Amino acid sequence: MTDRSDIVIVGAGIFGVTAALELKARGHTVTLLDPGPLPRPQAASTDISKVIRVEYGSDEPYLTLAEQARAGWLRWNEVFGDQLYHEVGVTMLTRTPMSPGGFTYESYQLLLKRGHRPERLTSADLARRFPAWNAAVYVDGYFNPQGGYAESGRVVEALLQQAARENISVHTGQTVGELIEDTGRVSGVRTHEGERFEAAHVVIAAGAWTPLLAPDLASMMHSVGQPVFHLKPADPGLFTPPNFAVFSADVSQTGWYGFPVHPTAGVIKLAHHGVGRPVHPADGERVVTPAQVQDLRSFLAETFPALADAPLVGSHLCLYCDTLDGHFWVDRDPARAGLTVAAGGSGHAFKFGPVLGELVADAVEGNPNPHLDRFGWRSLNAATVAQEATRYRPAGWLQAGDSRLEIGD
Repeated sequence: MTDRSDIVIVGAGIFGVTAALELKARGHTVTLLDPGPLPRPQAASTDISKVIRVEYGSDEPYLTLAEQARAGWLRWNEVFGDQLYHEVGVTMLTRTPMSPGGFTYESYQLLLKRGHRPERLTSADLARRFPAWNAAVYVDGYFNPQGGYAESGRVVEALLQQAARENISVHTGQTVGELIEDTGRVSGVRTHEGERFEAAHVVIAAGAWTPLLAPDLASMMHSVGQPVFHLKPADPGLFTPPNFAVFSADVSQTGWYGFPVHPTAGVIKLAHHGVGRPVHPADGERVVTPAQVQDLRSFLAETFPALADAPLVGSHLCLYCDTLDGHFWVDRDPARAGLTVAAGGSGHAFKFGPVLGELVADAVEGNPNPHLDRFGWRSLNAATVAQEATRYRPAGWLQAGDSRLEIGD
């Protein structure tokens, strides 16, 4: 069977579905392909929650884009008539006094510069306002009321429902196997299920699966698994807003972040934003190791004593599509007309959901967009330095090539 539209998008995660909606709004006919089911359980976009924050250290372009995205999250709550985004605030805390050059200090200063009103927290403030924390360990930081979390799986589901209402052609059960190319131009895709989808333009928004469809990018982006844990607290009230907020526990130095008790699942989600371990997107095992569970328990004992022995009711690896420099990859392929890649979320893309569609659509149409310069087609190699400021990179991390492992993994 052959299907034809203006644009075929491969992947119905946060990049793909927002791009489909924006391109449809601009008058294009759009076909969206995904193996399914949707939301796809294996996709990075899925799970019960994702952090929505504007903090990016001293990186003002990201903060500016995050401010636009936050306005979009509030707008989506109104559009969908549902609280998909919970603005419970974000605590950014440190184990030593904030100082110039540190992620939390630079985030705090840039927020002030741009007119935000983060509330500085001392140990005494922390003990009084957020009693679950070990205030003897976390001595400085701030609370930003303009942040929180989105129920990520429900967000993707709501966007897909909107796509159906707008007559976007969504095909599940379709696993794209190859691009259709003719004399340097991409004109569609073939699926392993034997179908052919033709288009004037193809967008690969397949997350960690992207390098499998665009092998020339395999040396510049790769997939790693990051541990995620769900815990059942004995005292939920201690971990419920306003007693508890989305948090960064000195994240650039520890990697740990997490969420208050989920309103329906009744669990606390904690996760690690570090180097991770290589995982093949198609057949890699997504199970946390005993060592990672032990690291979690050690962190909890130091940081949240009331959670130290809380039952672990779920765990998995969240699959990042990492670029070597930590920036997204949203651009037309300079070597093949008719192809755009929108991937490389590097563990921090979901928060930009409300603005991602516009970025991808501008790339497809070749429109100027000041943010696309950073995310454009570029040459990366083993000497490339990862630049995303929240990412924890321990001493002994091997930077070169595919040797990106945390010592001990």
